[in-house]
Amino acid sequence: MPALVRQLRGLGGCTTPIRLDGHRTEIHSGTGEILHELHSADLPAGNLLVRCNNRRATRCASCAEIYRRDTYQLITAGLRGGKGTPERVATHPRVFATFTAPSFGPVHNRPASGRCRCGTRHAEDAPELGTPLDPDTYDYEAAVLWNAHASKIWARFSIYLRREVAKRAGLSQRAFRHHARVSFAKVAEYQKRGAIHFHAVIRIDGPEGGDSPPPAWATAELLADAIRAAGTAAEVPGPVIDGRAYDFAFGRQLDIRAIRSADFDGPAELTDRAVAAYVAKYATKGAEIATGTLDRPLKFLAELAQLDINEHARQLIRTAWHLGARRELADLRLRAWAHMLGFRGHFSTKTRRYSTTLGALREARAQWRRLQAAMARGDDAYGPDEDTTLVLAHWVFAGIGLSRGEEWLAAAFTPDDTEGENTRAR
Repeated sequence: MPALVRQLRGLGGCTTPIRLDGHRTEIHSGTGEILHELHSADLPAGNLLVRCNNRRATRCASCAEIYRRDTYQLITAGLRGGKGTPERVATHPRVFATFTAPSFGPVHNRPASGRCRCGTRHAEDAPELGTPLDPDTYDYEAAVLWNAHASKIWARFSIYLRREVAKRAGLSQRAFRHHARVSFAKVAEYQKRGAIHFHAVIRIDGPEGGDSPPPAWATAELLADAIRAAGTAAEVPGPVIDGRAYDFAFGRQLDIRAIRSADFDGPAELTDRAVAAYVAKYATKGAEIATGTLDRPLKFLAELAQLDINEHARQLIRTAWHLGARRELADLRLRAWAHMLGFRGHFSTKTRRYSTTLGALREARAQWRRLQAAMARGDDAYGPDEDTTLVLAHWVFAGIGLSRGEEWLAAAFTPDDTEGENTRAR
């Protein structure tokens, strides 16, 4: 029992681990001596248990929290330096921008002043928020197709942005790359109405990225002006369905704020920390959080009848499913992504020179864990020498999740990370 508890605690609270069968053997390449062996059958759970690493908070809160923290570190490194990014990036022009979707019909909302169009002052948690005032006239088809094309619009915007910055600097596109570089990191978020919008940290660097200073003409005001122009010009042609030709672009609401060193709330300027926390918060949320839809794919449309979701989300999924049957829309894979209301892009992306990568952060964490395991086995503090150690491993998938007894033990003996966070905050 103590050994099983230790194995479960090693998951760090993951509720849906991957179960693997197989073995791992470390051999000294010079002498042939077996340094360490691990067989899944000898483990207390009968399998090697590996974290699921799901980014969705509704699927695994523990793994999603790690993903959120990694995203926070990634964004912070691009704002103030660290993790291999020079600290000088904190002096580069940078802005925080939000790009919204166009309107597909009026919905219930909470305006800053006054009442909703329906005449009601809705509570913050009112279930009708984000749902159409008139479902019969709401453009569900355009809403789903917008989500399906949102990533293409962003890609078009990123191309236009470089052109607009070069234009304002009086440079050709060919010459621009020798003077400056545009770096960004973004996340996608679902609005309550089920439409995707993007939050992005955008920065102007020198030609070598964060390692080189930006030119003297690069300012946050120039960058903001270029973003407005590129956001307006970015347009992607859509399909023609039953004689209706679609074109997709960002909505008219575009919020751009310079990132400096004051508070995030209200009209004040933004802080590095507040921006990073705001962006990371949405990295673990999908349509299921904002819209009340699903966090996993549908196999059959008939499943909708048995799901406890609101009618607006149900209609968006139904529309995506029906559009997915059209041959001319096969490349959008709308049925596979119906639970995501048509959106199939990555929730967080960045340019190569913005900062570190999620892969680098995960590898650093894995290396730390290997060192801890080596010390627990009595190896030297640095673990086995990679230059003289041959590792032979073979693992096969054996299932997902915990047994009922393992679930009980994990819940009983895994410390509540929230308590630790509160202690550190104090």
